[in-house]
Amino acid sequence: MEDTLAADVAAIERIDAVPKILEVVCRMTGMGFAAIARVTDDRWIACAVRDEIEFGLRPGGELEVETTICSEIRDSGQPVAIDDVAEHPVYCGHPTPALYGFKSYISMPVFRADGSFFGTLCAIDPKPAHLDTPEMVGMFRLFSELIALHLDAQDRLAESEAALRDARKTADLREEFIAVLGHDLRNPLASIDVGAQVLQRAALNTQGVTVVGIIQKSVRRMAGLIDDVMDFTRARLGGGLPLDRDAGEPLTPTLEHVIAELRTASPDRTIEAHVALDQPVYCDRARIAQLLSNLLANALTHGSPERPVSVHAGVRDGVFELSVSNSGEAIPPATIERLFQPFTRAAAAPNQQGLGLGLYIASEIARAHGGALEVTSTEAETRFTFRMPASQR
Repeated sequence: MEDTLAADVAAIERIDAVPKILEVVCRMTGMGFAAIARVTDDRWIACAVRDEIEFGLRPGGELEVETTICSEIRDSGQPVAIDDVAEHPVYCGHPTPALYGFKSYISMPVFRADGSFFGTLCAIDPKPAHLDTPEMVGMFRLFSELIALHLDAQDRLAESEAALRDARKTADLREEFIAVLGHDLRNPLASIDVGAQVLQRAALNTQGVTVVGIIQKSVRRMAGLIDDVMDFTRARLGGGLPLDRDAGEPLTPTLEHVIAELRTASPDRTIEAHVALDQPVYCDRARIAQLLSNLLANALTHGSPERPVSVHAGVRDGVFELSVSNSGEAIPPATIERLFQPFTRAAAAPNQQGLGLGLYIASEIARAHGGALEVTSTEAETRFTFRMPASQR
């Protein structure tokens, strides 16, 4: 039991988003102490803590569970929000606020995907606070779901890694894990997105709008990661990426839209675009947009920030050609040999995010179109070039 509880504390510590969640909780509520606690029948253990009021509790520290309101939340499964203990009809005479010296309190249960109770996301402060509102309770619920999502993902990863140690099952189980993980993440992510949209329609202050923006940005990023995982799965398990090809609509607006999005996302970078398409291109426009987005994002990440990134697109002798180039350090030949393999990156950029699937997926899109994606790299320029037949064969 002790080993299990220690593992639960360590699991929370591995979630990179937890410090930001606790920071946002304190900032939005105005409260000085926030924590994620593991709560069982007989234990209350702090897994992560933000303490601005010198409450004195650190990760791994414990409170007697029967002295906490969290024990009641474990039994009821319902959140508790108290603006001011002295004025609350239920908790005005409760011994816990007097014992720990708080007047405001909010706590949200954290449930795992199987319905089991993990613990609580809670906050306290010696001063009253405005907590018992749909917006505040909704924010805590979204954060508790995000915490549970990460815990469940960790469990799946640990279970799959253990299974993959068996060499006879490695290939099959790896692909199955990726497929299951990609699908299972969509439902809770959709719930978080819907919740953020509900909050966005509420009357929020400036900080509330900022927090909702953070949530929605995280949802979009996670959705992109899930899409990459699912594309990887389709490419490896199926017959390649599915395409919806036609030449009925021009490709130019699609390419220009991608370039505009990346310009907006990287306002401090220069993207030079030369798109000259004087004939239709028989392709899946959404997939070509995905290919360009992956290549352009890669160039912005690894290229020299002082030099522009260039995009060229055109048709010559019946061949559609799309290229993205950037200045910066040359990619070593050994890296180029495996650059289009999954989970490979061109370089270890600081704080780089993602799964290392972008170039692999781009190459699979090229292959699905009957084309090819190539790369050349020197000290002067790194250029990725995609070529495919412009018309239907």
